[in-house]
Amino acid sequence: MQEKVIIVRYCEIHLKGKNRGYFEQVFMNNLEKALAGIRHEIRRPSGRYIVENFDAERTEEIVEKLGKVFGTHTLSVGTKVAADIEAIFAEILRIAPSSGTFKVETNRADKHFPLNSVELNAEIGGRLLEKNPELKVDVRAPACVLHIDIRENGTAFVFRDVIKGAGGMPVGTAGKGMLLLSGGIDSPVAGYMIAKRGMRLECVHFHSYPYTNMQAREKVEDLARILAEYTGGLTLHVVSVTHIQEEIHKKCPEEMMVTLLRRFMMRIAERLSLQTGAQCIVTGESLGQVASQTIEGMTSSGDVVKTMPILRPLVGFDKTEIIAKAREIGTYETSVLPYEDCCTVFLPKHPLIKPKLDKVAAAERALDVDGLVEEAFAGLETLTF
Repeated sequence: MQEKVIIVRYCEIHLKGKNRGYFEQVFMNNLEKALAGIRHEIRRPSGRYIVENFDAERTEEIVEKLGKVFGTHTLSVGTKVAADIEAIFAEILRIAPSSGTFKVETNRADKHFPLNSVELNAEIGGRLLEKNPELKVDVRAPACVLHIDIRENGTAFVFRDVIKGAGGMPVGTAGKGMLLLSGGIDSPVAGYMIAKRGMRLECVHFHSYPYTNMQAREKVEDLARILAEYTGGLTLHVVSVTHIQEEIHKKCPEEMMVTLLRRFMMRIAERLSLQTGAQCIVTGESLGQVASQTIEGMTSSGDVVKTMPILRPLVGFDKTEIIAKAREIGTYETSVLPYEDCCTVFLPKHPLIKPKLDKVAAAERALDVDGLVEEAFAGLETLTF
């Protein structure tokens, strides 16, 4: 008996006490969703998930997909063999390096196995040294760790590499949020960070066509596709704010342009959240990064949201940290494509850095706020990835 398997280990789920079963089931569902369309079977022995009966030629693809499922701590591609010393050693010999340092590490779930973990490490390690004198044991900092996992059902998993997963909590275990998704660097990272804590996402994107071109919108759709690989699918709502911006430009002080536009975005996001069951609004704001992201600016834009919290996962990040994360998750190259978003339209030379709420509200009274929001909603488009 010999079969290739993929071992998936989870993160914080083991801390969930009596609710652990719920988190494990959601994680299982997300793993299955990630492998939709690929032949496979997933079993759930204690504390891990085993992917079996898959096309070995698609191993790399499967590992990549599973590694993006939030909740995945580590993965290993290994071989299932009989829980027999000879079978285990034959596989260890096959995957062991030809030279350098190593150690053997055993997990013995089956306590009836004749050797305990320390004894099996010594037995397999000793045999390996006899076969290959170029190897040396180093239990502190080996170049290679050879893993043996003795299971309760008469089988063992033998593997070498431990691959880091996305970490976090399974998406769908922490409610639902509405992400304001622009074409910039920050908002996709914010979406990633909050989804990593188990939050399911929908997104809303605001555009100013024809002041912005269709390539700017396509860029955002591409960002949504990348995020969807981590979230198990994504819904993107697209809203035109062209007329809103024209009205603000026509009737309000120039320096309040960004502040007033942000208030409209928040109103629309809140209404969309209430319609779709989202429980909060998520933004990519980082304190002090741009004029609208001062504490006064965030207070002004958030003032119009009455029924739910606004989450800002990046509020304490600097730009270097955000860029590094964007590169890591694969959104950076798309985000930096030179297509302008709606926030660059009618951009004032000197935007307000510390808007006063009473003055902003007074300026806003020149606008038909409810009518403009209704008009924006009338043209709403929804896409699913």
